[in-house]
Amino acid sequence: MTSTTAYWVRGVRILDGDPTDLVIANGAVWGIGVRPEEGAHQEVVEVDGTGLVALPGLVDLHTHLREPGREDAETVDSGTRAAALGGFTAVFAMANTEPVADTAGVVEQVWRLGREAGHCDVYPVGAVTVGLGGERLAELGAMADSAAGVRVFSDDGKCVSDAVLMRRALEYVKAFDGVIAQHAQEPRLTEGAQMNEGELSGRLGLAGWPAVAEEAIIARDCLLAAHVGSRLHVCHVSTAGSVEIVRWAKSKGWAVTAEACPHHLLLTDELAATYDPIYKVNPPLRSQSDVEALRAGLADGTIDIVATDHAPHPHEDKDCEWAAAAFGMLGLETALSIVQHTMVDAGLLDWAGVAERMSYAPARIGRATDHGQPIQVGAAANIVLYDPAATRNVDPTESASLSRNTPYRGMELPGRVVATFLRGRPTVLDGKLA
Repeated sequence: MTSTTAYWVRGVRILDGDPTDLVIANGAVWGIGVRPEEGAHQEVVEVDGTGLVALPGLVDLHTHLREPGREDAETVDSGTRAAALGGFTAVFAMANTEPVADTAGVVEQVWRLGREAGHCDVYPVGAVTVGLGGERLAELGAMADSAAGVRVFSDDGKCVSDAVLMRRALEYVKAFDGVIAQHAQEPRLTEGAQMNEGELSGRLGLAGWPAVAEEAIIARDCLLAAHVGSRLHVCHVSTAGSVEIVRWAKSKGWAVTAEACPHHLLLTDELAATYDPIYKVNPPLRSQSDVEALRAGLADGTIDIVATDHAPHPHEDKDCEWAAAAFGMLGLETALSIVQHTMVDAGLLDWAGVAERMSYAPARIGRATDHGQPIQVGAAANIVLYDPAATRNVDPTESASLSRNTPYRGMELPGRVVATFLRGRPTVLDGKLA
């Protein structure tokens, strides 16, 4: 491929628009509603866009790439391959690696690994506290000033449960327009917890994980963010009560944003009755009423974004008894299909709404200025072409991830990513890695 190769996508719908032609060249959207000019490009590759929807490249604010330290589960290369196949052009890599991404050196390592892989842009998330220990602040300023330019900080996997430390972190990141992404889990209320607390957990003999353990931290942190005038992002909201607390905070005009994960939009705690650890996740799968509240909150904008919480684990960490199994599920390659199934096909969102929640808003929250832009002439060509009429059966062995812990194994899902373009360069074509 030369630098003057043009991709001519014929008859594609941009979001919810009418079919048109889209020309991608020189890293940007070269034209809409026009054909490539003869002689203007050394090569023109035609792509049949009939029936396809063009969306801005997806942005995942919550991905676990595991490298450094757990390359048996995932690497930056394998995880970003999965991301590209899912339509993502940017992912934010969480800090709970080994060593923890709590210094400029580690976040720069992850950032460089992303650049070398080249499948999508990788934005490292910096740890809030040293070693995720929850005792003293990490080098937030140094990570912000590093080559990685970190703007999102999270101890995800663990909660910053100390209110004084959380306040200091919120105050600190104001200096460089950062955001604290909180894993809302009150530790004392969830000691030994295994699944959603309710009648079913009692019947199954699994320690319950009460909704209030999430909701209490979210309420506290919304008040802290308002008090210091800083930005708070709430990770993986999972309960109806959490949605109401975020809605209340937003009604006050506070700088609070929140995310929902695909699995919490579809799956319920009833699956724990199988005792299959593939359904063990943090926070746990909740009730059907919680699922419905999350969908409604995502539809009305209370929940700002969809984030995958892609959490790969090697076979041995999931193929064991429930209590010993690791928390987490794969999510990158199925996220858009789950959102189509739960939100678009249900009439709760149109494709413009999907673009807002899976591209524009996550890029805005994470300050990923090169992403989350509308598809318009002159804009960087970060684009996904998606076939909503396709269907597929989820086969874990076909995943680009090194791990296989998808909860959708054998499930028929709608939609297929046909192509992904990163600054005009195809990372996926015809549903395969380019």
